[in-house]
Amino acid sequence: MEDLEKAILITFDESGSVESALKLQAVGFIDKIKESPLICSICVERLCFSKLVQVQFWCLQCLHDVIRVRYSSMSLDEKGFVRKSVFSMACFERLEGVDDENFVRVLEGPPFIKNKLAQVLVTLIYFEYPLIWSSVFVDYIPHLGKGAPVIDMFCRILNALDDELISLDYPRTQDEFAVATRVKDAMRQQCVAQIVRACYDIVSMYRNSDPDLCSSVLDSMRRYISWIDIGLIVNDVFIPLLFELILGNGLPEQLRGAAAGCVLAVVSKRMDPQAKLSLLQSLEISRVFGLVAEDSASELASKIATLLTGYATELLECSKKLNSEDLKQTSMELLDEVLPSVFFVTQNCEIDNAFSIVQFLLGFVATMKCLSPLTEKQLRHVRQILEVIRTQICYDPIYRDNLDVLDKIGREEEDRMVEFRKDFFVLLRSVGRVAPDVTQMFIRNSLANAVASSSDRNVEEVEAALSLFYAFGESISDEAMKIGNGPLGQLVMMLLSTTFACHSNRLVALVYLETVTRYMKFVQVNDQFLHLVLAAFLDKRGIHHPNINVSRRASYLFMRVVKSLKAKLVPFIENILQNLQDAVAQFTTMSCMSKEHSGSEDGSHIFEAIGILIGMEDVPPEKQSEYLSSLLTPLCQQVEVLLISAKVQNAEDPVAKIVNIQQIIMAINALSKGFSERLVTASRPAIGLMFKQTLDVLLQILVAFPKIEPLRTKVTSFIHRMVETLGASVFPYLPKVLEQLLAESEPRELVGFLVLINQLICKFKTLVRDILEEIYPAVAGRIFNILPRDPFPSGPESSTEEIRELQELQRTLYTFLHVIATHDLSSVFLSPRSRAYLEATMELLLNTACGHKDILVRKACVQIFIRLIKDWCTSSCGEELLPGFQAYIIQAFATKCCFYSVLDRSFEFRDANTLVLFGEIVLAQKVMYEKFGNEFLVHFVSKDFPTAHCPQDLAEEYCRKLRGADIKAFKSFYQSLIESLRQQQNGSLVFR
Repeated sequence: MEDLEKAILITFDESGSVESALKLQAVGFIDKIKESPLICSICVERLCFSKLVQVQFWCLQCLHDVIRVRYSSMSLDEKGFVRKSVFSMACFERLEGVDDENFVRVLEGPPFIKNKLAQVLVTLIYFEYPLIWSSVFVDYIPHLGKGAPVIDMFCRILNALDDELISLDYPRTQDEFAVATRVKDAMRQQCVAQIVRACYDIVSMYRNSDPDLCSSVLDSMRRYISWIDIGLIVNDVFIPLLFELILGNGLPEQLRGAAAGCVLAVVSKRMDPQAKLSLLQSLEISRVFGLVAEDSASELASKIATLLTGYATELLECSKKLNSEDLKQTSMELLDEVLPSVFFVTQNCEIDNAFSIVQFLLGFVATMKCLSPLTEKQLRHVRQILEVIRTQICYDPIYRDNLDVLDKIGREEEDRMVEFRKDFFVLLRSVGRVAPDVTQMFIRNSLANAVASSSDRNVEEVEAALSLFYAFGESISDEAMKIGNGPLGQLVMMLLSTTFACHSNRLVALVYLETVTRYMKFVQVNDQFLHLVLAAFLDKRGIHHPNINVSRRASYLFMRVVKSLKAKLVPFIENILQNLQDAVAQFTTMSCMSKEHSGSEDGSHIFEAIGILIGMEDVPPEKQSEYLSSLLTPLCQQVEVLLISAKVQNAEDPVAKIVNIQQIIMAINALSKGFSERLVTASRPAIGLMFKQTLDVLLQILVAFPKIEPLRTKVTSFIHRMVETLGASVFPYLPKVLEQLLAESEPRELVGFLVLINQLICKFKTLVRDILEEIYPAVAGRIFNILPRDPFPSGPESSTEEIRELQELQRTLYTFLHVIATHDLSSVFLSPRSRAYLEATMELLLNTACGHKDILVRKACVQIFIRLIKDWCTSSCGEELLPGFQAYIIQAFATKCCFYSVLDRSFEFRDANTLVLFGEIVLAQKVMYEKFGNEFLVHFVSKDFPTAHCPQDLAEEYCRKLRGADIKAFKSFYQSLIESLRQQQNGSLVFR
């Protein structure tokens, strides 16, 4: 036994001082003992004499595992021994036959040992109560007279029974649910009344001498109220005791809170609505209203707050379900009585579950939706709900500095509040729909009060008021926002004209700009506010805000504002450009650079906004050219200076120059988004000429920095933009551009290169044939040299950066080949310089079509083959466009892809994507028959079908269906044919 204890101690050691080999040896030793037929006796014996908690825990865990896993195979004697031993330990008794003076009582151990003992006893109850061990509870109750240790243990047993078996808070199997029902039914009939009476006696006896024990008893009792006879609690004895405890000023808060928890369980018990209403009336809950005002920060106040919210929720549910108008009226009167307290606790107390309060308030607001107009009392309730929302969404001033600089603590608090506020904003929108005018006036007053409040709360109150206005905007229709009658118009005017002393705060500045942007539809029809909107974005509240995060967000939001207002801003262009001069200059200087520039809000949106402004046809041509030139010329000059500097040996800080050039490219790229292809190529070609000159300058970057990937990526992005902006006039630049981009490209850059080619093909179609024929051999040569011929590895070794880049390149290649084939450009594959790569291309496409793990990629490859058959094969018997291609299709593609790959059981017809692929394979057979006639049919039926032992009658039916005009009938038949052949093979053959 000493060896066992040593082994257990070694396995529990976490100090790191035990060698791993020794720990493994110890684990093996105790695992072997676990398999012993005497394991239960060993564990009980050790529990009687070992004072080591590790040994006690291991023995109890071992008993738990044996009962749970091997109960059915245990002998009757063994079951009886374990039952008697465990029960004696739980009752604080010495085991029969154990007289040693060193006897150890488990109930004197730490809480986790007692919890484990309770778990073992509950596992016995699971298997044996009430059929085998019917007296477990009745036998235990007399032992409660032994005092606190046994009472405490009884609470742990009741809690474990609830956790392990009864509670619906945990997922249960059907078998567990059946056992729980059996146990509850037996307890109701046999012992629940005795347990409740024992709890009452214990609380009455120990309330002053051991309040912690009483709290434990009530907490355990609370768990059972939901399914026992409510009359055992709601009577002239127990309910008065609970309220006496709740209202007992001199009693500990924990005990008072536990009593409140029991009353909440009574309130929440599922009942007939009429009976529930009578119960709620009888409780006279108003007795506890005053408790929440005594110390709103206390634990008791939190418990009372939860009780009052639960009580109000049940009253609301009663009012919905009751049919009698008198009873509905009674429930609403009780609800009106408790609502002020609910509003108070929601604003002033810590609530365990804010979600439940929001759900109650949502339900309460829903009762007003059909009422018009609202009564004064209902309007008062609406204002109180709005005040609850405002209070709850306020940030704690303690985090003000953290949130402003957005350090780790600030970021965590902001994330928490964003999540926390969601439900309250849902409630706000619901209130806004029921009482829009009241909501708008409340927001207006909140904003006015926040502005006038003291500086110690000013930031949080202003932010909350603005957030209310922002969230309220979601409940307003576009039409109502445009009209902006009454309080809404006043509120928007107040928003735009008010100056906040705390505007330098990051949160206030951000929500202010977001709110202005949200109400832009109102400004669209109220031109008189345009100058106020522009001021908000162009002064220190927006783009010139000292916080760079606010400044960048302002740039993005300003771009959205410009998009929505467009032509209305033409008269203000001069003023806007003048105000943005310093911001534009700063963007392309090193003072604006930081790691924070990564992400979508990098500050470049300011150029996009300018581009949209000056790119409109409403701007006079001369002015448009002047504006664009004033922006492009200095940017291009900056690039040229940087390129000249880069050629100088030992030039200072090359990294800084690269970053600077990146910024300039991003700026020009964003600027160009405001100019349409029609404007720059047709109506105002002078604008197009400027962009061509800019393109000339930026292409020099590829020569000066041929191996700097970030710059190549930025230039590629700009070329994408110019394809859309300049249209076909970009053609003269393409040969040189594509040659330079391809020259030094790595796999990741090749992906971007192929995406650019795909864009050119999709936009210009056959117009790019000559360019494509020129570059395709180099592209194919580079890619086939990079991609491995064997499949990519699976498992951990496939997750390296290099493998992922190659997989991405391969996926993009399939798209590239598909775009070529489906845009009438398949002749590119047959050009003299491209034919060298034709065999590798066909092999890749065929292997992929037959077995790639991505079904959609397989579908694309089959579609490519279909298109090639249509393009390269004529139905006449003339000379083949590609000699041998027809034979290759019939003997390789038809056999491997159209037959063997679908015959493989991995081809899953129940998968939706696979069915789409199957449809393409069926279509391929129809196309092959149309192009090749009987030559295809004879080979497919006489050479391929026999390998799968296809019956002659099915082969003949296949021929008839293929020749028919109904492709759906042919698809259905071919699927049934494949499934039939699979059954014949019975998994013995796998076709590849």
